[in-house]
Amino acid sequence: MSPQRQGSAGNPWILFVIFFAVIGCTLAARHCYPDSRVVQQSQHQYWRRVPVKSTRGIIQDVKGNALVISETLPAFAVDPSMVSSEDLENIAQVVSPEITEKIVSLKEKNRRFMWLNHKVPENEAAKFRELEKKIRAVQHVDEPYRKYTNQNLMSHVLGFCDNDNKGQAGIEQAWDNTLYSPSGQKIVVRRQNSQAASLMEREPERRSVTPVVTLTLDSRIQYVVEKHLFRTAEHERAKWAVALCMNPNTGEILAMASYPTYNPSDRRSLTIESLSNSAVSRTYEPGSTFKPVYMAIALEREWVKKDEMFFCPAKLKVADGFIRESDARVALGNVNTAQLLIKSSNVGMAQIGIRADRMKTYESLQAMGFGRESDIELPGVAKGILPYPENWRGITPANIAIGQGLAVTPLQLVTAMAAVVNGGKLMSPYIVKEAVNSLGETVYKGEPKVMREVMTPETAQWIRQAMRRVITEGTGKRAATTITNVAGKTGTAQVAGKGGYAPGKYVASFVGFWPYEEPKYLMLIAIGEPSNGRYYGGELAAPVFKSIVEEMAELEYFS
Repeated sequence: MSPQRQGSAGNPWILFVIFFAVIGCTLAARHCYPDSRVVQQSQHQYWRRVPVKSTRGIIQDVKGNALVISETLPAFAVDPSMVSSEDLENIAQVVSPEITEKIVSLKEKNRRFMWLNHKVPENEAAKFRELEKKIRAVQHVDEPYRKYTNQNLMSHVLGFCDNDNKGQAGIEQAWDNTLYSPSGQKIVVRRQNSQAASLMEREPERRSVTPVVTLTLDSRIQYVVEKHLFRTAEHERAKWAVALCMNPNTGEILAMASYPTYNPSDRRSLTIESLSNSAVSRTYEPGSTFKPVYMAIALEREWVKKDEMFFCPAKLKVADGFIRESDARVALGNVNTAQLLIKSSNVGMAQIGIRADRMKTYESLQAMGFGRESDIELPGVAKGILPYPENWRGITPANIAIGQGLAVTPLQLVTAMAAVVNGGKLMSPYIVKEAVNSLGETVYKGEPKVMREVMTPETAQWIRQAMRRVITEGTGKRAATTITNVAGKTGTAQVAGKGGYAPGKYVASFVGFWPYEEPKYLMLIAIGEPSNGRYYGGELAAPVFKSIVEEMAELEYFS
């Protein structure tokens, strides 16, 4: 008996088992049945991870003026599981009934996080801050938001962002990877005094420098262009309107305006119609503004001579249809090649279209950028419509010569016209001067780029001279100004509809350049489907062009 008792008493493992059993029971009791004082104390402090949206870079104009910057506004959230009946009554005085109902629903599901409101303006944030002081379950974080310094100005170029700071249109979308860095998380602690604080007092910086995208646009020119274009579009009750100003020697876009417009900071102003940047995404039949481009092709291909004479009746039978002058009651009679542009003769241009080789015409138009997507640094760029030559049946070749039967974008037309202005070089259009990322690296630099030679300098000069005479003695007299010599071409195009052209719908346009002697600017004005009675390019678009040219001259004088 004695040896057995000694063996039991000397076994050390029994003591360890007893010790850990006591510890385990104590821990289980503390976790499963905590002291009421501990529960009460724990309610005064808790922590959780809160998403923190990153800031975005700056977008500025060519002069360094900030167009879009990032600032911070408070965003408020709530822990539904901690909301009492009294808390809910206080919250209901600040938020909508829908938010209150959602809090109740999430409380029943024991959810721990819900946003009350994002990017609250300071004049509205005071009431949320009062809630934060009273209610332990309410907290806030500073959230970045995009501030568009000039409201509607340049809206289609700049674009906008969603609530997660991701670009959704314009430069914001096209350069999202440069401007944006991924979101992070912040650990927030609620202390007994109901004030929220971050556990990470010094959060590491994710950026070394602020990204910057510099545009080629000049905000002063943009303001002048938008002012005159939008005023006319509203007065004429137009469906859409575009103004596009380019340096024809480099391809730089100096102004790009599209109507109707919107405010990137106000989501209520966003509509399907206003979101479209018509300068790059809209396709339309250009009408007579296309004639200088087609004439250049015809001269290069030797389908027409510079001193040739044409007999132009009021209308001309072509295959299965008729080509008519803009005033079908007036015959121009005998006119020379230059006067086909000066007087904007549809019948004369149609005669050139009939004799032209279809395949070679198609190849030349493609070489000028029609039917192709431009590589400009913007999203939503359309290709236009350039039918294949095998589909050019009947009256189609004559229609193409007068700017019908194909669809172009304003950007395509301006790019092709720039080749006429600069002596025959097709320049690649660009709207971004430089892009610098968060590491301070220049990831892109916009520079003049010649895509190809599309005409000889002699042909280009001849077309320019004819376009100057359009202003002095032809259809573009209302674009003339005493400030500088301008040259250009008017256009009045019908709008295609189902089974033909829509009655009473037109696009009034004018494309021109200045100074005539040494061109620095090229601009297209197009006003789509005006409904106030006027629709001819010479009477509607040309005066807008003139007003912009004169005010831009004042800018140059005072700069």
